[in-house]
Amino acid sequence: MRDILQEIIACKRMEVENQKLQVPVSRLEEQLQLAMKRPVNSMRKALNTSTTGIIAEFKRKSPSKGWIFPDAEIGKVLPEYESAGASACSILTDSHFFGGTLDDLRTARKLVGLPLLRKEFIIDPYQLAEARAAGADAVLLIAAVLTPESCFTLARAARELGMEVLLEIHDVNELDFLNPYVDMLGINNRHLGTFETSLDHSFNMAERLTQIDNRILLVSESGISQPSTVTELRKHGFRGFLIGETFMRGGTPGVILTKFLKEVNHDH
Repeated sequence: MRDILQEIIACKRMEVENQKLQVPVSRLEEQLQLAMKRPVNSMRKALNTSTTGIIAEFKRKSPSKGWIFPDAEIGKVLPEYESAGASACSILTDSHFFGGTLDDLRTARKLVGLPLLRKEFIIDPYQLAEARAAGADAVLLIAAVLTPESCFTLARAARELGMEVLLEIHDVNELDFLNPYVDMLGINNRHLGTFETSLDHSFNMAERLTQIDNRILLVSESGISQPSTVTELRKHGFRGFLIGETFMRGGTPGVILTKFLKEVNHDH
């Protein structure tokens, strides 16, 4: 069976090394100094205080589905997401597999005041500095591509840069990746090796997670297409819902999000 995740990480290692040649650490640090003057907008707080908790994702393609919305423009979609009522936005910056760029994040930062998550396969502290310099408020760390030790190191480095951490896990065995620098815990309903999705995953994990540190804010990721699912997941303790394809596939992300939120609020 093809393991997409291994392919992505092999590609990412080369990409990061190449990026360090393009933008040396010294130049990145200069960009970082400017960016650090901007106060971070807490994604955790935005989700915690929202009645819906939608993290609207900007996503052009995926490894499993191919192109979703190839011509999507961040300058059009992000302001639509904000005015529709998203609590936060997720920006995919991987180009090879997801059709995103770091420029998408930079553009988004200029256009909206919402908390922004850099959604990326982060394996190197360099990528954290890139994220903060480009305007991210939070970063995604994926347990499946790290060790508990590297996760701790990266989460601590993210905190030192003032960013929040969304740790993504897929099963209960990855709970040992939790550390004091994790602000939000994401349950990925999609298996990253096969890219198969099951929403039961969040419901099943919710029961296990109630015994853990209740200060951790829970986020359900992938495969959510119905407003009623958000309502049900909220009853199980989730406060964040990362949704991309559902909004992007129709070609009118803002319109679809507006309708989606209207139904969630009605259910609520």
